[in-house]
Amino acid sequence: MNKICGVDEVGRGSLAGPVISAAVILPKNHGLSGLTDSKKIPSKKRKEIFFEILNFADIGVGIVSSRVIDKINILQATYKSMTMAIENLDDLPQKILVDGFAIPTPKFDTEGVIKGDQKIDEISAASIVAKVCRDKLMKMIDPIFPEFDFASNKGYGTKFHLEALKEYKACRVHRKSFNPVKNYLKNEMIYKQKMKKENTKLEAINEEINNWFTSKGIKR
Repeated sequence: MNKICGVDEVGRGSLAGPVISAAVILPKNHGLSGLTDSKKIPSKKRKEIFFEILNFADIGVGIVSSRVIDKINILQATYKSMTMAIENLDDLPQKILVDGFAIPTPKFDTEGVIKGDQKIDEISAASIVAKVCRDKLMKMIDPIFPEFDFASNKGYGTKFHLEALKEYKACRVHRKSFNPVKNYLKNEMIYKQKMKKENTKLEAINEEINNWFTSKGIKR
C-alpha cells in the first residue's frame, strides 16, 4: 500500500514570524472527522483534532525564519520549509501531495492539488498541524514584542498590527522585505541596541518550542 503524504504551509502571507510547513502521513482508515482547511476550523476544535493527529500520524515540520524569508523571498522560503518537513518524516512516502502547487525540487516527486486542504485528508491534517504549531510559536514570541499583539494576530496585517507598526516601527521578527514593513524600519543604531537582548529572548523561545515539539513527538 502506497504511503500518501500531505504537505501544507501556514504563515506565507504574514508580516512577521516564520513560515511553517507540515508533512503528514495518516494510516489507512484513520477515522478522523472534521478534517479541512485549518482556517475554517474554530481554534478549540482545531487543537482537539491536532492532538488526535499526533496519536497515530507520521509528522514532520519545517520552519523558516523571517530573516531567511528576507534573504531568499517568501516563495523559496515556503518551498524550503515544505522540503524540510518531508525530510523530517520517519518514513519516506511513495506519493507527496502539496496544497496548491508542486514543490520544484529534485529531492522529491510532488504533486500539487488546488484547494487540497479541503479535498485530501493528509493535506488537511498538515494544514492543521502547521497552523497549531505556528500559532503556538507566535504566542510564545508575543511577550517579547507586546506592542504588536502577535498572540492575537499571529503576525498578520490586522488594523491594530498596522497601526502599531507605524508607531513602533518593525521589530526583530518582522519581514523587512514585505510591504508595508519596509516603510517602517527602525533607526539602525536604536535597532542594534535592542537586538542583543531580543536575540537572547528569541533563542530561549527557540529552545522552548523545540522542547514542545519533542514532547509531542514532532520532528523539525
